[in-house]
Amino acid sequence: MESNEKFEYTYSAKQHAELEKIRKKYLPHEETKMERLRRLDESVTRPGTTVSIITGVIGTLIMGFGMCCVMEWSMFIPGIIIGVVGMAILAAAYPIYSKITQKQREKIAPEILRLTEEISQEK
Repeated sequence: MESNEKFEYTYSAKQHAELEKIRKKYLPHEETKMERLRRLDESVTRPGTTVSIITGVIGTLIMGFGMCCVMEWSMFIPGIIIGVVGMAILAAAYPIYSKITQKQREKIAPEILRLTEEISQEK
């Protein structure tokens, strides 16, 4: 008694890769140490950048108002004073960024150093 049944299997690496990609979308994401390290590194500059951009925009608007006073309303002395105040605020944006970023680095440094040690020991 002979059986005519055959087992056929077709393997497609491309199809398997696509299946894995789809499967990963639905699995709960577990953050790796390297992803955590990158996220922490990015989080150091974010507060300083935000505050310095806001400071810079405010300084620019104040300086522009001073220019407007001089050129449109012929308020020469008050316009110059307001413009210089705006320039001073604008010039303070980078030192503010540096100070905030330095404090953030000091605060997060132990965690960053610990993670870099763990990652380098794994290899």
